[in-house]
Amino acid sequence: MYLSKAHLWGLLLLLPARVVTSHSTNSSEDLLWGVYRPNLYFGLKPRVPQSLVTGLMWFGTQDYQSISKTRHACDQGDGLDSYTWTTYDPRRGGEQVLRDSQNNVELTTELLKISGGNNGGSWAARIKGKPINSEFPSRISTIFYVGLEGLGGIDMVTDENENGIEGPVEFVGSTPDLDDFTIRIVDITNGPHSEAFKERIGKSHLAGLRLNRGDIWTAKAPDPSFVLQLSDEVYTGSNLYAVQKSFDGEFQFDVFFESQSAAQMLDASILDQGMHALNASFDKRFEAIFPTSPSYFAADPGALSSFSKAITSNLLGGIGYFYGTSIIDRNFAYEWDEDDDFTPDADEDAQKDAKLLEPQGLLTATPSRSFFPRGFYWDEGFHLLHIGQWDNDLSLEMLMDWINLIDNDGWVAREQILGEEARSKVPAQFQTQVPSFANPPTLTMAVTAFIDRLKSQTSGLSDEDLGMNYIPGSQTILTDTTTFTDGNIYLTYDRGVAYLQSIYHPLKRHYDWFRRTQRGQIKQYGRKARSRTEAYRWRGRSEQHVLTSGMDDYPRGPPHAGELHLDLISWMAFFTRTMREISGFIGETEDQLSFLEIERAILDNIEDLHWSEEKQMYCDVNIDDQDESYHVCHKGYLSLFPFLLSLLSPDSPHLRAVLDLLRDPDHLWSPYGLRSLSVSEPAFGTGENYWKGPIWIQMNYMALSSLFKVYGAEEGPYKEYAKDIYTELRKNVIDNVFSEYKRTGYVWEQYDAVTGEGRRSHPFTGWTSLSWPKSIEPACATIPLFSG
Repeated sequence: MYLSKAHLWGLLLLLPARVVTSHSTNSSEDLLWGVYRPNLYFGLKPRVPQSLVTGLMWFGTQDYQSISKTRHACDQGDGLDSYTWTTYDPRRGGEQVLRDSQNNVELTTELLKISGGNNGGSWAARIKGKPINSEFPSRISTIFYVGLEGLGGIDMVTDENENGIEGPVEFVGSTPDLDDFTIRIVDITNGPHSEAFKERIGKSHLAGLRLNRGDIWTAKAPDPSFVLQLSDEVYTGSNLYAVQKSFDGEFQFDVFFESQSAAQMLDASILDQGMHALNASFDKRFEAIFPTSPSYFAADPGALSSFSKAITSNLLGGIGYFYGTSIIDRNFAYEWDEDDDFTPDADEDAQKDAKLLEPQGLLTATPSRSFFPRGFYWDEGFHLLHIGQWDNDLSLEMLMDWINLIDNDGWVAREQILGEEARSKVPAQFQTQVPSFANPPTLTMAVTAFIDRLKSQTSGLSDEDLGMNYIPGSQTILTDTTTFTDGNIYLTYDRGVAYLQSIYHPLKRHYDWFRRTQRGQIKQYGRKARSRTEAYRWRGRSEQHVLTSGMDDYPRGPPHAGELHLDLISWMAFFTRTMREISGFIGETEDQLSFLEIERAILDNIEDLHWSEEKQMYCDVNIDDQDESYHVCHKGYLSLFPFLLSLLSPDSPHLRAVLDLLRDPDHLWSPYGLRSLSVSEPAFGTGENYWKGPIWIQMNYMALSSLFKVYGAEEGPYKEYAKDIYTELRKNVIDNVFSEYKRTGYVWEQYDAVTGEGRRSHPFTGWTSLSWPKSIEPACATIPLFSG
């Protein structure tokens, strides 16, 4: 059967909404192209608004039902055994392995970026497959598509043939940003075909459609039983082309994007040689930047090394570029927030109802390609710690994009849901953002990590050590000894200071927004504290959730305008330290002194307001029916926050109680990592059970960072105790995440508090990518926290 235009429309409109990109003028050219559609199993596009997009789809042809399970957008419901970038460098490409047992195929996608010319260079991709079990059929149909939105055009050069095309399929196109280009799809091998495919051996089938902008994501799929082969019909003026190939057994084909400004025709040899060299260079660089930690024993060091490279590569391969509108509502408030004076916009008309903002662009890592393919504020700070160690300048480009989202009031939306495609993955009730709602300011961790790298650069590794002597602008087939641009341009004093100066004022505006909008009440309830101003509470909480805190359903007291939140005041202490350090580094000495005074006041008030002598722990604060202040104490991550952010001095009289709490197996300690809530708490494991027990890796990482850098390193009465806890906790976390990865093929959003099993979304190679030996030893992947 043939796929008609209507059916092709439906099939291709299984694609999610488009992701439109924007190319930053200060971006390095080798970061123009990438797998910036992380929500797809394999989707490429440049960081250019309304430009060229590509994607890969596949389905089994063993029966009519298999087409209903077409693989294209990453979806946990697809039931893939695993999909993993085994190597990936955003500047050069990499290799991804996808195992699909339902269709008995293991797919490998390879991407090689070739610098040269004036428009971001060229690239070559290889898609190959083989049966997982050679005893059973592996009948696969692939569809590789290219589409163009906005200005420019794309045309098929190859002559149409109603019986399919033998040989390469070639397209030419041009856009204002990419200039002239050619795309060729070339068969390299054709495996044996069953009788059902004998008329299609060595042939490509295709279709071309002329679509209006925005139609791609809104149309519905046809009845899958109609879909076996594309129609070999092409509309005049098509801007979306799909090329289908059907195989039985092993197969391989290449896709070449050639920028005409580079004036080089690519062929299979560049992939044959280049991928071997890329993988060798990646391994060399990985071992130079993240050498195997001698302090961690692994029964299978080879498997552990592969795991470490894979989760780093998956974090890098999960970077996306999003561009589009977002929805905000400046008028929304819960009743306990309605008395607040904060008004982000003096224009009364702007306060009425939810509305779309002007389009914005964002280069960001994504927590989960399958479940959270968009930017999350409090995740991104952790992402950038890891990315910054691999490629400093890439992390700074990403950080700058987030800084550029800070509006005139100083606000940044905690979820960046930019454009219709991103919104299609988000329940309607969570799509609207409110300009009085905050999120943990983790971007400050990325800033201080950069400052640490800048300070230590003089004693850092050489370009030769890192395998990075590649000269930009040349275009050469890679060899095993070819080396790459280092991504460390900003790790020189002048450029580093200039970068910090460029982000200082918007970051200060963001800091002031926090202090203004999230202020808590002290005098109104007769609370005793050394500072009469430094107290904080999260706006935007509901009866059961404090989504703005990041710890959604963690138990708190009842909503009240007088409550105070320990985690937020701790984040504000850390934010203040960050601002103090930046201001000192760039010579803003008056600001530096001011930040020092605020920091001292916040630290004093953490003790005065949040320490419960009765419970021997740090707690939230609330107001009872008699308007009296009282502590809300639930043993869990919240109780640890002054320790997690290294706000306590190593000789603090409260440090021992905190260490005992986290080390107690009757509370937070488990063989798999620290639980989010004590097993002794009545709320443990109840309700949604999201932050009521499950183990979160980024929180364990923060604990390990504090233990490693401060409490197990600096002199104090609990130094040896902290070192012992660090060693044991580190092994527990790594062993469990690695074990679950081997068992399931994935790293997970969280881990069961009782069994250690992976839970919820997967793959979750956002902050869970911190869970391998060298990353979790923060001498390299630094969270530069300071002692109190």
